[in-house]
Amino acid sequence: MMLKGKGALVTGSSNGLGLAMARALARAGCDIVLHGLEAPSNMAHTAEELAASFDVNVAYVQADLATAAGVDALIDSAQTRLNTLDVLINNAVVRHFAGIESFPLEHWNNALAVNLTAAFRAIQLTLPGMRERGWGRIFNMTSVYGARGVANRVDYVTTKTALLGLTRAVAMETLNEGITCNAICPGSVLTPNIDGRIHALMDERGLERNDAVREFLKGKQPTGELVDAAHVGDMVVFLCGASASQITGSMMPIEGGWLAG
Repeated sequence: MMLKGKGALVTGSSNGLGLAMARALARAGCDIVLHGLEAPSNMAHTAEELAASFDVNVAYVQADLATAAGVDALIDSAQTRLNTLDVLINNAVVRHFAGIESFPLEHWNNALAVNLTAAFRAIQLTLPGMRERGWGRIFNMTSVYGARGVANRVDYVTTKTALLGLTRAVAMETLNEGITCNAICPGSVLTPNIDGRIHALMDERGLERNDAVREFLKGKQPTGELVDAAHVGDMVVFLCGASASQITGSMMPIEGGWLAG
């Protein structure tokens, strides 16, 4: 229980990778604030199960991070519900698929707001408390597409790349304060969203699951295997520990060799 007494906010954690990271932190003893767009009644069971499994306090806050008011309200609520807000994971994301010429401006602005500005504002509001306590861990969820370009995903590539710059800037401003800021760089992770796309491939092409996974990852992860979301959570917990106190401003890949090729 290395993080007993600490508090963590994970944005975009109603399911998938965000929830997996929240679970890993709860297992390490952290009190948790989950966040999403779902109604609180739909998240009650998840919060209760997480709390009961690891004997920690778990709350859920619904908030739209496309507006500054939504981010401010989320951080205020998280700080109220937690004794301390020591770990911040900026995981909330939106994405739209279209070529540049046909990309709707409203989707572009929404991606900048949710994927980038919300992360900046959340850090801005949580840093004072971390500095006062002399300890904090900040994580920005980037992606392989923060280091590589891909067609028809200009919002995602742009914001994930920008998060790397934000990570480095925050790291340089918090040196020797007991605070670290790192970017987590997952490849294709087994989440409900990815699992749905795998099943679609199985149905469309009549493939067995293992063959569908390999087809989905073709030209991406050389291992041919999806990343286990729980392993990303384990990386976050390690980076919260004393052994990682000198790791800051880094991009931490967990992508099956995708960036090595």
